[in-house]
Amino acid sequence: MSDATAAPTLRGAAIGRRIGIGLMYGLWKPRVLGAWRVPAAGPVILAVNHSHNIDGPMLMGTAPRPVHFLIKKEAFVGPLDPFLHGIGQIEVDRTTVDRTAISHALGVLADGGALGIFPEGTRGEGDFASLRAGLAYFAVRGGAQIVPVAVLGSTERRGRLIRGLPPLRSRVDVVFGDAFDAAAGDGRRTRKALDEATLRIQERLTAHLESAKRLTGR
Repeated sequence: MSDATAAPTLRGAAIGRRIGIGLMYGLWKPRVLGAWRVPAAGPVILAVNHSHNIDGPMLMGTAPRPVHFLIKKEAFVGPLDPFLHGIGQIEVDRTTVDRTAISHALGVLADGGALGIFPEGTRGEGDFASLRAGLAYFAVRGGAQIVPVAVLGSTERRGRLIRGLPPLRSRVDVVFGDAFDAAAGDGRRTRKALDEATLRIQERLTAHLESAKRLTGR
């Protein structure tokens, strides 16, 4: 059992990125659009729609920077526990205010790193219809820009060999949008300000998803 209290490292995330590149490009055919829109340095949050379990690994393998994902603690079971911690991923308990996870996520941003978040909180339609306030909180507190990311094609068909995965060597599109600031610019961090930021974020993410679908024909 690994130590969930240990802070994630950039070295671990860099290893995870290399593993992700090998697996994602080895098993499928990612088409990456707009990766140049991700700021090359400084704190950034990659906000990803979530409709399939491969969406996170797909982003890790296609993003131009190593990514530390906030991942539900239920995924940290058996050998996956030390592996996920070892590649710089952040375990989060969604049933409570997980101060350790919050501290680790803000630490990643304070160090100028890239944080990956599924804004919907759980796997669903992947359409950003229900956003949690966590994304706005991290963006405002961490002084981070948000880059919307659409992963498309992971749920269109089921594979014949492994029914729970997209067909091997099928195309999956990963579309990065323009970076933007969630904060209003007045420095407020009140609940009302975070609620307003969440609505602004939802509008930007939804617009990006629609644009990505038009761009890819998905």
